[in-house]
Amino acid sequence: MRITSLYAALGALLLIVLSVRVMLQRRHARVGIHDGGDHVLAKRIRAHANATEYLPIGLLLLLLLEANQTQVWLLHLVGLCLIVGRILHAWGLSRSSAISFGRAAGIVLTLLSIVLAAVLLIWQYLLFGLR
Repeated sequence: MRITSLYAALGALLLIVLSVRVMLQRRHARVGIHDGGDHVLAKRIRAHANATEYLPIGLLLLLLLEANQTQVWLLHLVGLCLIVGRILHAWGLSRSSAISFGRAAGIVLTLLSIVLAAVLLIWQYLLFGLR
């Protein structure tokens, strides 16, 4: 599970960075709960929450692929799409509330990683699981 461990660690570091950004903005805006109407804080909260929504399922699927002894290059493809997608999304959201390159590319890469992993797992089940 070394490959999944790498991407889980990268995801954890991303969550720490996003969490610190929320804490710093809370301190700056003097807001203890919710966003207090602070637009920057609202975006940072959503960037953090969005990562916490997508990283767990992406990492779980990656772990299952690795347990199924999927080819290493496919594991890295899924992992990189997930992590780069989450970074791009957070970056794009921090720059603009509107549709932006970072947000669009981020969600496309994230969903690509999840769909690819899900399709691979179904394919592996159909190919090897029916024996």
